[in-house]
Amino acid sequence: MIMSASEITELMESSSLDAVKVTAEEFNMTLDFSVQSVALVDDILLSFLDRYNEQALEEQAVFTLCNLYGAYVGEVFRRNVGGDWVHEQKDNADFVFVSLHQHTYTFSGICYERLVNDSNTSIMKYFAIAMENAKQ
Repeated sequence: MIMSASEITELMESSSLDAVKVTAEEFNMTLDFSVQSVALVDDILLSFLDRYNEQALEEQAVFTLCNLYGAYVGEVFRRNVGGDWVHEQKDNADFVFVSLHQHTYTFSGICYERLVNDSNTSIMKYFAIAMENAKQ
């Protein structure tokens, strides 16, 4: 079932606050919804790997981490340049992204890429490109 715009927005706002809480509890670090704080997410995701090793790569953990931190980065983006959370379903899969000016940004997807596929992938770089696109 597809969530309404208000439902997905409420969920992602709540998830972003969960990311702030988890970060404070696990790493004694502060995420403050500033643009600069997005760079911390790059380090935080890899810190989960360092701390929890293979447990951090279990399917449910990956899903949770990517959604929490994707929500956080998405909320930083929305607070700075706007955009709307969108929930879609295709081929029995759920997709959540931010849409702004005919562009879409899958912040949870870039978190997944960094956590699972390529630790050199930069969430901050993706975010910076998204910010530039939003200003055009």
